[in-house]
Amino acid sequence: MMTDYYYLDNVDRKILNILQRDSRTPFSRLAKMLDLSESTIHMRVKRLVKEGVIKNFGIEIDLDRIGLNVLAFVLIKAEPKKYEEILKKLVEMNEIYDIYDVTGEYYALLKVRVRSREELAKVLDYIGKLEGVTSTYTMVALRTIKEKKYLDEEDQ
Repeated sequence: MMTDYYYLDNVDRKILNILQRDSRTPFSRLAKMLDLSESTIHMRVKRLVKEGVIKNFGIEIDLDRIGLNVLAFVLIKAEPKKYEEILKKLVEMNEIYDIYDVTGEYYALLKVRVRSREELAKVLDYIGKLEGVTSTYTMVALRTIKEKKYLDEEDQ
């Protein structure tokens, strides 16, 4: 399947680079930083939003700082006929931050954030008891070495 990609020129890349780090940067400041008119910045950002390149303007919360300091990755094996129903139940769980459909021996990879090992045990018990889940494999992250949250200009 062929996907249409949005072409980012150097100005788009620079705008994205700045806004990723601080989405509150005023268009007037962006214009000065990039030596462009404020209306040009406004039109560029509007187009990036319309084209789906910018999904939202948000904040980043330090989850460790608010007590969600147990990070685990859970791999799931499932009965193929029950998989879609399992996914619907997993999507509803607040403790699950990301769900990836993956290739290989396992069906899905989950990123789980909780406050304690006891909470993690409850989450794992719940997942393991879902109808159609045949097995799970859990890895608890001891520390984060690299977690890339922004595109660099070279990535775009």
